Amino acid sequence: MADIGRALKTAITTGKVEFGIAQAEKAVKSGAAKMVVISTNCPSEFLKTTNAVPIHLFEGTNMELGAIAGKPFSVSAIAIIEKGASNILSL
Repeated sequence: MADIGRALKTAITTGKVEFGIAQAEKAVKSGAAKMVVISTNCPSEFLKTTNAVPIHLFEGTNMELGAIAGKPFSVSAIAIIEKGASNILSL
C-alpha cells in the first residue's frame, strides 16, 4: 500500500489526474485515462467492470484514498491522465 501511496502522490504533483467518479468515467470514455485507481467501496459499476484501461483496486475506503491523495474529502476514483514522474502505471 505504501508503493501505491507514493506513486499516487508523485502522479498528483508531477502529472495530471482527475478526482471523482464522474471525472474518472469521463476520462475513461474519452480515452484520456491511462489508468484508474478505485477504492474498495467505489459505487461505480462502470469503473469496476470496464476493460478500457487498467483498474487498480486500492485496498482501502474512499476516505483512505482521499487522505493518501492529500484531499480533505473522500475520493472513490482517481483517473491517471499523465503519470508525470511516477511509476504508477507499472503497479
